[in-house]
Amino acid sequence: MKAPASLLFLCLLLLLAGCSERDRPLDSPVRFEGGIYGSFYQVTIADPLTQGQARALEEGILEVLEAVDASMSTYIEDSELSAFNQAPLVEWQPLSDELMEVLAIGQAVSEKSDGAFDVTVGGLVNLWSFGAEARPREVPDEATLDERLAVVGVDAVELDLSALQARRTREVVVDLGGVAKGHATDRVAALLDREGIEHYLVNLGGDLSASGYRNGQDGRDGEGEHWRIGIEAPLEDRQEARHVLPLHDISVATSGDYRNYFEEAGRRFSHTLDPRSGRPITHRLASVTVAHPSNAWADAWATALMVLGEEEGMALAREQGLSVLMIVREEEGGWTSRVSPAFVDAFGETLVAELGLEVH
Repeated sequence: MKAPASLLFLCLLLLLAGCSERDRPLDSPVRFEGGIYGSFYQVTIADPLTQGQARALEEGILEVLEAVDASMSTYIEDSELSAFNQAPLVEWQPLSDELMEVLAIGQAVSEKSDGAFDVTVGGLVNLWSFGAEARPREVPDEATLDERLAVVGVDAVELDLSALQARRTREVVVDLGGVAKGHATDRVAALLDREGIEHYLVNLGGDLSASGYRNGQDGRDGEGEHWRIGIEAPLEDRQEARHVLPLHDISVATSGDYRNYFEEAGRRFSHTLDPRSGRPITHRLASVTVAHPSNAWADAWATALMVLGEEEGMALAREQGLSVLMIVREEEGGWTSRVSPAFVDAFGETLVAELGLEVH
């Protein structure tokens, strides 16, 4: 039995309406945002998009973020990393390309920083109440601290990159908190690149990757406007930009000690731990910002330099040719902003002079 012509006409109208909605152009820029990893994500796209394209991109972005979480989270009991941490010692475990890549970055930065960055600090992170292990926020006892510190060390995790496998040789807890978010930022940026998006800013809890220009122009005739991001002043009670940096085709990651901490007996204990001592950092360095083609590398380097402090950290930044901006607390109050020579090369002498940055 044939459907009435009126019903067929109505179905055709609905189909055309659906197609029309998917093809509707959106005002630029388009922004996707939400919560992830106990923080937030915000992706801004300046390319022209239709409703359908935007919906597909948002779904793809969420898939990437959730895939990284399922692989590298210590809060998810059945994540790939949790399974690795629970696997028998000395037995090789097959791992994904992505997890192996992040472990390799962590190992490289650890070696270059003489252990200031170390992914095997998970037991210490938990002990100091900053990890997945449910503990009260208090200073741990010395005996337990020494016990967990004794097993920490990059040599406790062996990697076989060619076979995509790794193993633990001691009872360490691998924690990728200093590099996984940067890796996720890179993964989102790579997705946008594959989809032909040229102008975007990815922001995962302060880890940023910028491509193209914020007004969607190509920049050949001076029309492109750089993405602009604020480097926060180290204030505990509010967010305030101390410096505004123009970004174009670069990633930036910042590590700081003024957001996540606890206090006991009038002392403040930062979430940034020195893997060599097992204790929170206590120096004057308030934040480190690293600009790098890869956000995973920028993330890991920012953490390592934050652990090292202003003098040793800047010396290593110069040695490694890293583009770095440090905000250092002064004894009389206030802050000083210092940059590496590579930062001057990347952002220009004019900007450095305008912002009043000291070159070290």
